[in-house]
Amino acid sequence: MAVRDASYLLFGLFVIFSTWGVWASIEVNMEDRVEVFKGDTARISCMFTTTEGSGGLMIWWFYVTNTRQVQQIYYKDSAVAVKEVDTPFTERIEVNMTGTNGGVVLTINDVQLLDELEFVCRIKDLTGGIGEGRTNLKVFKTPNLPTIEGVQTGISVSEDTPSKVATCEVKNGFPKPNITWYRNLTPLRGIPDAVEIMLSVTRESTGLYSVTSELNLKVLKEDKDDEFYCEVTYFVPGETRMTETERIKITVFYPATNVSIWVESPKGKIKEGDSVELHCVDDGNPPSSYIGINHLESGISFDGNIRLLQNVTRLDSGVYECTSTDTDTFEETKGSTSVFVNYLDPAVVKLDSDAVAVGDPFEVTCNALSSLKTQTVWMKDGQQIAEGHILKVKDASYDDAGTYTCVVTAPEIEGMDTSSSLLINILGSPEIVRPDSTEIEASYEETVDLSCFVRGLPTPVITWTTSDGKDLGTASETVTENGIESGISFKVTSDTTVFCNASNDRGIDSLIFNIKAIKAITVNPPKSASKGEGSGVIIAVIIICILLLAILGSVLYFLYKKGKLCGRSGKQDLTKEKSSKDNIVVEMKSDNTEEAVLLGVNGEKQPPNDQ
Repeated sequence: MAVRDASYLLFGLFVIFSTWGVWASIEVNMEDRVEVFKGDTARISCMFTTTEGSGGLMIWWFYVTNTRQVQQIYYKDSAVAVKEVDTPFTERIEVNMTGTNGGVVLTINDVQLLDELEFVCRIKDLTGGIGEGRTNLKVFKTPNLPTIEGVQTGISVSEDTPSKVATCEVKNGFPKPNITWYRNLTPLRGIPDAVEIMLSVTRESTGLYSVTSELNLKVLKEDKDDEFYCEVTYFVPGETRMTETERIKITVFYPATNVSIWVESPKGKIKEGDSVELHCVDDGNPPSSYIGINHLESGISFDGNIRLLQNVTRLDSGVYECTSTDTDTFEETKGSTSVFVNYLDPAVVKLDSDAVAVGDPFEVTCNALSSLKTQTVWMKDGQQIAEGHILKVKDASYDDAGTYTCVVTAPEIEGMDTSSSLLINILGSPEIVRPDSTEIEASYEETVDLSCFVRGLPTPVITWTTSDGKDLGTASETVTENGIESGISFKVTSDTTVFCNASNDRGIDSLIFNIKAIKAITVNPPKSASKGEGSGVIIAVIIICILLLAILGSVLYFLYKKGKLCGRSGKQDLTKEKSSKDNIVVEMKSDNTEEAVLLGVNGEKQPPNDQ
């Protein structure tokens, strides 16, 4: 306590004598400010110049309260070093010399927000020189990341005063952070009756600052696509930093200024028979709940913004108008579109004359009224035969008779086509189509089928006759658009000539069939033996083989007797010891005698009793 009282006394004397200019001053250098984050360690340096060594100095450290009171926290001389008790810094400070002449450092641990004060360093030497310096300690705390929240309901452009758009908040910063609002990339400033920014600053119990900013706008329709966000700037040791919130959009309610109506389907050109779907929408938000579509040509109206026209015709062409009515002001906004339904009428085929005879020229036309350019092809018997809407034939023949079909298409629209057919008959005398051959061979009593195909108009009468004038009766007939096919069955009994006769009021024609009767050769097939007769067939085969061998032996014997064999005469005897076991006896019978001849293997006759 005595030391502290003495220091106060010396300080008082210093003030008095410094006023009178008795003592010389010591030059002291200190930083204007020392900046540090809350919770970090602050080091405040006091540099001085003196001719005395550090051992003969007296050093004081003070801080100045917010009420401008000076409070000592440390004293040191050559004998003692004392921390003042019961101060906010007693347990958190350290004082050290710099190790060189003229420097002392005050270290404050775990800096708090309340430590943001002015600190005084005072130096006195033995000669009575006194010096003093001051440093402001600045404490910083980085705030939490800012947040932004837009209004959840929509904002109407019809509001007379600015409406709340969003709120931005940043918490727990020191010193107080700053908030700036942005629309897109443009900062917003307060504008009377257009932009209002309301700021609220809260000092938390911890001493930190929380800042809330509310943005109010007189919104316009153009704001519906704008992005809003806020920028927060805050201070840290040695610099200023910045962070931004996320971007938000707001919902703006506004009346319609334009109405759009279009054909949703089909895409492209429309043809009769299609189903057409019209859509209508206005650009208001929210869209009008009262909207309708009107066909101006017919005056027919439809409620709603979607209209389906099924199986359309050319009468559905015209202007369709969509009307949107504001339910608050009852103002109407309209839009329109034109719809054209393409058509292709059924094809009409006409022949240039009432009748066509063989050798005459004729002309067939095919017409189909259409809103589009068309193409026409002619078909006959499944094959394309011509193009163009006129078909010309210079010299008609029976081959030109038949059904002609014209097919008309509109290539611009797939599936848009029509067709019509016309049967053309060719007048003329009968003409029998000649077959490849009219020469026929058939067996006696065989039935043959004869046919002839006749063309001609009027329809020919067909008869069948023979060369002797015999009428073969009624024949079967098949009539086609190309002619008549007549057929008859005829039983062959002799060589015959058959005539197919065709006639009408324009002439006659005949076809001759020459039928040659041939004698049939009947070959009776052998009867197949039954299983029980199998052994008898085998025995018969063996007997036939033995007979053949006997005939061969007889021929050889006859030649031998005549001396024609091996150079011998017929009188020489060919003897051989006969052995009953070496003799083979064969019985031969002819068709003209019942005489049995027994031959041995040497060709000699055997008496009957030796059989």
